[in-house]
Amino acid sequence: MTDRPLTLMAVHAHPDDEATGTGGILARYAAEGVRTVLVTCTDGGCGDGPGGVKPGEPGHDPAAVAAMRREELQGSCGILGVGDLEMLGYADSGMAGWPSNDAPGSFWRTPVEEGAARLAELMRHYRPDVVVTYDENGFYGHPDHIQAHRITMAALELVTLTPKVYWTTAPRSAMRRMGEVFREVFPDMPEPDPAEAAAMAEIGLPEDEITTWVDTTAFSGRKFDALAAHASQGENIFFLKMGKERFGELMGVETFVRVRDTTGAELPENDLFAGLR
Repeated sequence: MTDRPLTLMAVHAHPDDEATGTGGILARYAAEGVRTVLVTCTDGGCGDGPGGVKPGEPGHDPAAVAAMRREELQGSCGILGVGDLEMLGYADSGMAGWPSNDAPGSFWRTPVEEGAARLAELMRHYRPDVVVTYDENGFYGHPDHIQAHRITMAALELVTLTPKVYWTTAPRSAMRRMGEVFREVFPDMPEPDPAEAAAMAEIGLPEDEITTWVDTTAFSGRKFDALAAHASQGENIFFLKMGKERFGELMGVETFVRVRDTTGAELPENDLFAGLR
């Protein structure tokens, strides 16, 4: 036996991703005494600047945006009780198809083996029992999310650790319900074109393919507040516009696919640490 606390490591692409997909588990497990480690791969410099100025518009300063988003990330971590924040500091690659995807120093252009080596060092230091990141499509195709997946899975091959490994996901039924709520909250929101609608319908998984359902209802308020801490990106964080009560109704469970396990814990499970405690 060891006195070392159980440790959760979440690997995310940008500031605010930690709250969107894993804010509930970060808050819940921190409250249970688990050591929580957040690795954020990029600086978020392709986010909105002060006043909502967009990347590429006059007055958008990626370095200033990155500095602002780092402060917001630290605020979010405080709300969620994250014990350790590690920032790899790669340049934000922007959305798929943006010129910034191929800019020198962007995370998307970084060799996987380079990012994996840096992440592997953090894994050796923190020795996580559970690692959470995105699936191979980055949940919805964002280049930096895909790259975070790639370096995480490559880093796991470089270490002798055998953590349980999970990819974030969502039930497609919940995604449909969320779309309905958005249309209630924003009645003037235009319907997506058929191609967009088809792509959105493929996000997430059927319920029977989800292995792990973690109840984070008691922490949905903290998750909402952590998202709100990223105030500079509020225009893009649609969840905030539905209000805290409605948010809690929709976002009280976080779901995952377990992709590596040596515990033999029975599936489906309701605890990322099933078989470890």
